[in-house]
Amino acid sequence: MKTLSIDIETFSSVNLQKCGVYKYAESEDFEILLFGYAVDGGPVQVVDLACGEKIPVEIINALSDERVIKTAFNAAFERVCLSNYLGEWLEPESWHCTMIWSATLGLPLSLEGVGAVLGLEKQKLTEGKALIKYFCVPCAPTKTNGGRTRNLPEHDMEKWQQFKAYNLRDVETEMGIQEKLSRFPVPQKIWEEYHLNEEVNDRGIGVDMVLVKQALEIDKKSREHLTALMQDMTKLDNPNSVQQMKSWLAENGLEMDSLGKKEVAAAIKTAPQDITDVLSLRQQLAKSSVKKYTAMENAVCKDNRARGMFQFYGANRTGRFAGRLIQLQNLPQNHMEDLAEARGLVRSGNYDALELLYEDIPDTLSQLIRTAFVPQKDRKFIVADFSAIEARVLAWLAGEQWRLRVFEEGKDIYCSSASQMFGVPVEKHGVNGHLRQKGKIAELALGYGGSVGALKAMGALEMGLTEEELQPLVSAWRNANPMITRLWWDIDRAVKTCVKEKIRTETHGIVFHYQSGFLFLTLPSGRQLAYVKPRMGENQFGGEAVTYEGVGATKKWERLESYGPKFTENVVQAIARDILMFAIQTLSHCDVVAHVHDEIIIECDRKVSLDAVCEQMGRTPPWAKGLLLRADGYECDFYKKD
Repeated sequence: MKTLSIDIETFSSVNLQKCGVYKYAESEDFEILLFGYAVDGGPVQVVDLACGEKIPVEIINALSDERVIKTAFNAAFERVCLSNYLGEWLEPESWHCTMIWSATLGLPLSLEGVGAVLGLEKQKLTEGKALIKYFCVPCAPTKTNGGRTRNLPEHDMEKWQQFKAYNLRDVETEMGIQEKLSRFPVPQKIWEEYHLNEEVNDRGIGVDMVLVKQALEIDKKSREHLTALMQDMTKLDNPNSVQQMKSWLAENGLEMDSLGKKEVAAAIKTAPQDITDVLSLRQQLAKSSVKKYTAMENAVCKDNRARGMFQFYGANRTGRFAGRLIQLQNLPQNHMEDLAEARGLVRSGNYDALELLYEDIPDTLSQLIRTAFVPQKDRKFIVADFSAIEARVLAWLAGEQWRLRVFEEGKDIYCSSASQMFGVPVEKHGVNGHLRQKGKIAELALGYGGSVGALKAMGALEMGLTEEELQPLVSAWRNANPMITRLWWDIDRAVKTCVKEKIRTETHGIVFHYQSGFLFLTLPSGRQLAYVKPRMGENQFGGEAVTYEGVGATKKWERLESYGPKFTENVVQAIARDILMFAIQTLSHCDVVAHVHDEIIIECDRKVSLDAVCEQMGRTPPWAKGLLLRADGYECDFYKKD
């Protein structure tokens, strides 16, 4: 036996979407109902465990045999569930995931989606959702069903036979995908990265459940208090209702089209005091970030660790990771000086002291979210991140020498950028210091072909820049960075030539080639980015553009357009991802518990040296000669932004 294709159907009263597979599979009523499998691409067998059948011994042995490659679509689900079922942990090394294979080729992350795009002969059966709802989750007790809370096979044998057919078809679809993609095998190096990410997911990160539970209690109390205050001030039945609040504001002389965060913040600056007070209360009540505490409570396992938070290849345009469950990628920042003190008050449930010391309780709870992640067993966290990783990669790729010197000399890129743009020395808090802000916003908004719109989206007008200053700022940045501007259009030309003429092109160490309906971009690391069914089309301005198929902003599979600067952004972010992955591999002897964009969180013994970790993380991969990296870090007893 060389390969084993698997698909399972399971029952658990735990909500899989909210809690993730690790918590789902450890629940006391978890069970595997059906086990569909095929050996070496042969006919599919379905073992009906719910009706007393047993998985054959040779198949059980193969699950823990590292020489047999196990494949499944979203293999983490099968691996974690089967680990629980067998009572022994199945390490990820001999597991391959067809979902990841699809993602490496820019295809959707769902079995149904991939089957449709590839035009498989045997597609996923559409009636599956209704069958899963019937057999895999608890049901509401009714008179008709005799008050039961779960549907078993004997309650509807016809549906059960359909469910077995559905399970069998899923294995066939998964094998069909493998067959279709066999021309583009996933390099072993990518599987090794996937296994390393699964180890991080298996390890999980510690959560301070005392803090989480108290924060939820305090939030509830605070919301009741704020709502009562608003009711008192407005005399509305439900001051949280957008409609009621808009009407009240209109009656009091303030017409507002939207009660979004930005609109409310803008209105607070100019409205009369009584309206400002109401809007400020509304702002506090609208703080949705405290929902993260609920997400933690949902996801945390019995040993107080949250697992399964990183989706490998979750952003399949670049291969970057995506956050799952608690979503570490978008945690609110902390700016409080007395973080530890505030944290102590919340842990002890001291609502009165919080109210006395902090005027905005929701904001305080929001700033404490990061601190709910804690090392366990008397260990510490080391948090290390790359300094200006995308700016460094962009300068290195383009060969923008003055920028490379800035990084070499350890200078502030925002000051140096402003200095290059305006031809005067700029120092932070010193000579021409006011120009640093312009340098910063230009750096953040303009690196990938952005113009006036990008500056506005980055908040240029809110920062005090005028409309008239924006276009000159764009021109100044591009003039100061001629090599980066050239990089965009060199990449644009290379992509267009490759798509039009179906020939191999190359620029700045990036290779483009067309094969079997895919545009492939080979990065300096050797990893490839894939674009599905590329062709020439027209952009919104009537010019020529490269288009390809992918998941768009609407989350639907559609034709998307791109151009040089956008491809440049994909390339730079993909290279930054490869550097992060190289760092995780370099530090794999440490317990990496989380990673966010350009940051790694390690749980380690108190004797481990911070400097040694930063030095190892800052090593340049062998494929990126001449790229200067720097990693900075800090130690802490709870996660925070330093």
